[in-house]
Amino acid sequence: MIKIAFFDAKPYDIESFNKAPQDFDHKITFFKGHLSPETAPLTKDFQAVCIFVNDVVDRKMVDLLVQNGVSLIAIRAAGYNNIDLKAVFNKIPVVRVPAYSPYAIAEHAVMLMLALNRKIHRAYYRTRDNNFTLNGLLGFDMHGKTVGIIGTGRIGKVAITILKGFGMRVLAYDVFPDKEYQQKTGFDYVDLETIYRQSDIISLHCPLNKETFHVIDAASIAKMKKGVMIINTGRGMLIDSKALINGLKTGQVGFAGLDVYEEESDYFYEDFSNKVITDDVLARLLSFNNVMVTSHQGFFTKEALSSIAATTMNNIRDFFLDKKLTNEISYKV
Repeated sequence: MIKIAFFDAKPYDIESFNKAPQDFDHKITFFKGHLSPETAPLTKDFQAVCIFVNDVVDRKMVDLLVQNGVSLIAIRAAGYNNIDLKAVFNKIPVVRVPAYSPYAIAEHAVMLMLALNRKIHRAYYRTRDNNFTLNGLLGFDMHGKTVGIIGTGRIGKVAITILKGFGMRVLAYDVFPDKEYQQKTGFDYVDLETIYRQSDIISLHCPLNKETFHVIDAASIAKMKKGVMIINTGRGMLIDSKALINGLKTGQVGFAGLDVYEEESDYFYEDFSNKVITDDVLARLLSFNNVMVTSHQGFFTKEALSSIAATTMNNIRDFFLDKKLTNEISYKV
């Protein structure tokens, strides 16, 4: 029997994984806490660990897992910037879920655009207080506006398709442009400078790496149209949060929709409603009425959870049955 230690388990995780394919002999033990040096002893006698985006696997953690006999790390997410690839290289294989529902995340990004534009969050609270005035709720037509998409992978492509349906002019940037999709859909690949200078809305759908770290910073914000809307459903560190705050204060940035945040691991997915937010940057972002922050929920649909669970369990099964690992992360060190 394959014993799997499942960390950062939420009720919806437990439900979706219990419904996942059960076609190999295994047992999942769900732990509420994150994988950390303090919880690492729990992995003893487990052959695999299943982790999420806020479970950090650095060199120290790798050594602890190896000592405890863990032979596989399964990330139930697409991103893996929480993994020290050099540390795990030739020690523990890592598998991930490269795609689950690009529609879920792309639709969430567009939802943020629409809600910010038409001030839906403000209108909701206003009418709940029996205030039916329209002052301060003026929006703009999306039709005819220019949207810049940074990253045209699966999610970026879905976002482009949706926004083209609104009649928007779409500009896109990607290190590896998909010319066939471009011709079929009808948008323009341009450089980042053009994205910054011409876009009314900029939406981030690129992976986090050395090249994209703080792709939105003070210098890039200064090049943007005054009042630009910035949407991030990718990774928090794609945006320099302090630079974003300065842009919001000056009005250079008119709106920000954030499903991710640089230091989100300390807060996202947990309940702090009875506590004080001690992260001054996050607290400042939450204070703006033209900013919407959601708790990394872009992926959170029934279809996505089902796909994540099925793919993760298939990854684990294939490893222990010595099958080809199609979703193993390759290491380039």
